[in-house]
Amino acid sequence: MISFVVPCLNEEMNVDLLYQAALVTIGRLPNAEHEFIFVDDGSSDNTLGKIKSLCDKDENVRYLSFSRNFGKESAILAGLEYAQGDLIAILDADMQDPPELLAEMHAILTTTDLDFVGARRVTRVNEPRIRSFFARQFYRIIRKLSAMDIVDGCRDFRLMKRCVVDAIVSLKERDRFSKGLFTWVGFKGQYIEYQNVVRASGETKWSFGKLFMYSLEGIISFSTVPLAISSLLGLLVCVVAFFMILYFVLQKLIGGIDVTGYAAMMCIILFLGGIQLLSIGIVGQYLARVFSEVKGRPNYIVREASAGLRQKRNEAA
Repeated sequence: MISFVVPCLNEEMNVDLLYQAALVTIGRLPNAEHEFIFVDDGSSDNTLGKIKSLCDKDENVRYLSFSRNFGKESAILAGLEYAQGDLIAILDADMQDPPELLAEMHAILTTTDLDFVGARRVTRVNEPRIRSFFARQFYRIIRKLSAMDIVDGCRDFRLMKRCVVDAIVSLKERDRFSKGLFTWVGFKGQYIEYQNVVRASGETKWSFGKLFMYSLEGIISFSTVPLAISSLLGLLVCVVAFFMILYFVLQKLIGGIDVTGYAAMMCIILFLGGIQLLSIGIVGQYLARVFSEVKGRPNYIVREASAGLRQKRNEAA
């Protein structure tokens, strides 16, 4: 059986489109049982109503509805935890993850010994240039700062065997960066390339600020290099300061030159203050993650779920 996990946030215009497109792909798969798990991530529109309408028409459609918006990462985790399939697919509701690619993914998984097949965008057509530039830089930076070889342009869109999903679900960390977790758990896989697809309708929920914080989360979750950089930067400033003090002392003792310069002193003070604040900020980001993990709060709270999904979850427990 194939489980389709679909995180949704204000996607009332796209839910039906995705469902119909996925059914066409399912029809091309040989003897494939299936289930849809729509995860409503605290939508403020009629997304949940649209999903319930699909549930009434198709017994293979199930849903979870969060008590509030917990974020896409939590929605993905919830869908994976409740999925019952032997193969599990993750795809966005906005149609930017072409469902027709699932047929190729399925063919690869069922004819090879691979454990997952992911999708990778090779173009960023119709995306703001500055956003594309920073996205590419992020992948370069995180590959250099961490041991994770995260593929440039990779998406959460992928088809995975049960062993991969079980490994991902077993990771109980609170601050999740799925692209890194998919890589961290390992397993054998490959990526298929496709051209960028624009949203079917509506607007993206990812502003530049949210993407920046998400990238920061990824770097902090999978690398301690920023802490090392902070330490090295502090050491470098100390060395420079030591030689400057030595230079001025020798000027006074040997040359009899008085060291003056209020502006230069203020620049040095401000520079050192900036280094200190930067270092404290980096340490604070890591400490904040520790604080979040220690509290042990759940990644999400389910307000409502379809009856069939609750039953299957209880059987699994």
